[in-house]
Amino acid sequence: MTRDGADLTLRHPVERFTLDNGLRVVLAPDRSVPVVAVSVFYDVGMRSEPEGRTGFAHLFEHMMFQGSANVPKMEHARLVQAAGGMFNGSTHLDYTNYFQALPSEALERALFLEADRMAAPAITEENLRNQIDVVKEEIRVNVLNRPYGAFPWLQLPPVAFESFANTHDGYGSFVDLESSTVEDAEDFFSRYYAPSNAVLCLGGDLDTAETERLVRRWFDVVPARPAPPTPHTGEPSPTSVRRGVVEDPLIPTPAVAVGWRVPDPVGDFDTYLGTVLLAELLSEGDASRLELRLVHGDRVAVAQSSYLGLFGDPFDVRDATMLVTQVHHPAEVPADRVLDAVFEEVARVATDGVGAEELVRVQARTSAQLLRQADSVLGRTLAFAAAELVHGRAELAGELAARLAAVTPEQVQQAARGLDPGTAAVLELRTIGGRR
Repeated sequence: MTRDGADLTLRHPVERFTLDNGLRVVLAPDRSVPVVAVSVFYDVGMRSEPEGRTGFAHLFEHMMFQGSANVPKMEHARLVQAAGGMFNGSTHLDYTNYFQALPSEALERALFLEADRMAAPAITEENLRNQIDVVKEEIRVNVLNRPYGAFPWLQLPPVAFESFANTHDGYGSFVDLESSTVEDAEDFFSRYYAPSNAVLCLGGDLDTAETERLVRRWFDVVPARPAPPTPHTGEPSPTSVRRGVVEDPLIPTPAVAVGWRVPDPVGDFDTYLGTVLLAELLSEGDASRLELRLVHGDRVAVAQSSYLGLFGDPFDVRDATMLVTQVHHPAEVPADRVLDAVFEEVARVATDGVGAEELVRVQARTSAQLLRQADSVLGRTLAFAAAELVHGRAELAGELAARLAAVTPEQVQQAARGLDPGTAAVLELRTIGGRR
């Protein structure tokens, strides 16, 4: 591997244009396989939700699958699957996306479906009540009745942050969900699902001129509305330790999570890249620092992981965000003993740095993961769309492996120096009656 990583850059062509209604369109053609991916990323996520409407971004994702002006309920799924394709959607902290991958001859079908629900989803009382019930059941299955279901992604933010945007439950409280009205849903759609607040990204077997013609045919008619301001989610850096404790009757063993604020992943991207590799160095693989120390050496943990962003994708989140280390440990091991070992390993990197051979190994693994994700047309298209929406440059997705390969040991060491135990947020998850 070269130090500058130039050989790792994905050089897929990217073209873009903007419709009169403000919709940003990105085309990433690849004629090597007869498959297309169609994705729409809306600049609205869990951190966009107003007070009293927690969980609404995810609830509205469900609503977008309930039919639209010219597509009856369940017809979207039937039409995509009948063409031999797949579809899905997901809600994140800073965006919501919808996507499908199909044979290339079905491109226009996918464009029609996405344009129709961008223009007029079926927001009805019946659909809203049905989907509130569906989301509530998801919460029961994935959080309330699952061991570690809220740990740490829902339980750590209230300890680490101050603002409503960063601290509230993005899955939603039952009170907020049940009190939602059709008027709330219509207002949410009008405010956040404007074409000017979205990116349409298409990849795969595309003829660019014909694809632009089809995009304009179906999306030009979507009414223009002004895009809302991007929510401000940045916060001042903490100046002291913050600690919280939660008990969970379902868990077999306790756990502890520590979160450190990190550089702005958009505005200070080069510095942030050092933190990305630091997280990998600390916990990924059997040879990682925390795996060797906590699991195999001191034997104070049964499992550990470190990652950036509460959803574990470091490149699709805005400020403020954290590097999170979570450790599951035996009940007889105090949480503070685990934390001391974690802080000591971080301090070792901050003081002694990282050797070139160890860093190259981490860079190789990280770059391989990124390149593997880009192997599929859908994976590459989603990465381009996220990079366009969050960073303003779809091309960044193709540069990430090379940019990481160029990170120096000094950048990783500097990142470790930023993880001050005196400003960390710590969450203990205890069994009922468990000790500190």
